[in-house]
Amino acid sequence: MLEWIRDLLQLNVDLVEKGGYAGIFVLMTIESSFIPFPSEVVVPPAGYLAAQGRMSMTWILVWSIAGSLAGAYFNYWIAIRLGRPFFHRHGKWFLVSAKGIDRAEAFFARHGEIGTFVGRLIPVVRQLISLPAGMARMNLARFGFYTGLGAGIWCAVLAGIGWSIGKAGDRLDLARVKDESTRVFLVWVLPALVLLVAGYVLLRRRRGRGTPPSPGEGGVGDSGP
Repeated sequence: MLEWIRDLLQLNVDLVEKGGYAGIFVLMTIESSFIPFPSEVVVPPAGYLAAQGRMSMTWILVWSIAGSLAGAYFNYWIAIRLGRPFFHRHGKWFLVSAKGIDRAEAFFARHGEIGTFVGRLIPVVRQLISLPAGMARMNLARFGFYTGLGAGIWCAVLAGIGWSIGKAGDRLDLARVKDESTRVFLVWVLPALVLLVAGYVLLRRRRGRGTPPSPGEGGVGDSGP
């Protein structure tokens, strides 16, 4: 089984090189939509190729973020087009419950910006965070900014993992990529997110706990597509 996984990742190294930056864009668009497709088999192979001088790390990040934004905007769009009633009836198709959607909408009404950014850095959640943002009609520019910021950080982590493996002259191994990405998330990303959210909560309390948000606060509801 482990050999099959190694062959799969090696195959994606070849596919990423053959597909080039356009291939990275397409694969990351799929990954960022609700279709389950791990970014670990796209960005680390590209970083691995960059370590060998066969791709540019800068353009890897540019096209990875662009693909992430494209997939996120697709989710945002279908959330608006299909609406809350559809997701209440068929949310299980998107791995969300009706109660979860209600909570997400309430959260986005007050914390849309921080929720979008944090969500893009959390496994599993990152593919679905755009749905409540779309239903809440979060401001498109702010949605794109915080989505791109979160996606950029995660893509940089994955590309860096692939690059470090390539520089060490080791074979790219999906199991190792997953172990390294989990370690980075737990040791660096998660503590940083905890501090960020804690600071955000404290800031809101200082501004007046329980005060109803004014129209457009949090980046939600002041603009639509």
